[in-house]
Amino acid sequence: MEENKDKSSIEDWRNRRNKVKVHNKKLIKRLSKLNDKKLHVISEGLHDRVFEKVNCLDCANCCKSIPPIINETDTRRMAKHLGMKVTTFKDKFVKVDEDMDMVMNQSPCPFLQEDNKCLIYEYRPKACREYPHTEDFEFAKNLKLHAVNAHYCPAVFHILEDLKTKL
Repeated sequence: MEENKDKSSIEDWRNRRNKVKVHNKKLIKRLSKLNDKKLHVISEGLHDRVFEKVNCLDCANCCKSIPPIINETDTRRMAKHLGMKVTTFKDKFVKVDEDMDMVMNQSPCPFLQEDNKCLIYEYRPKACREYPHTEDFEFAKNLKLHAVNAHYCPAVFHILEDLKTKL
């Protein structure tokens, strides 16, 4: 089933993502003026429809370019899975960024494999599990993030493009 997804959606994103940055910021500004319930009605189902066309394994740009924020629970889970002490895991894979968040210390992610699959998928950080934050009520909570993520994620890009036609 994954093979049937449309790779042209990713190509379209690659070709147009830089051209729509300003338009996306304006869209987010318009969307932020709506109440959460109305925004949910407008955005409902977009996540699922877009992900019927976009296969993350054809892209994996998030894993290649955005180090995820990780928390203590994430580090313990990943370290345990890898058979490491938490301190060893942190020394090898974690840094504190300019916002004082713990993040993976390199991009692409050290757990990203050649086929764009995650070596620790079942144990991945919460931020990776929730990305791109466009599902259901997560959408309204992360509006400003969507304008940024549209540059990195073809799914977010296409969700915003679909929203433009709905407004």
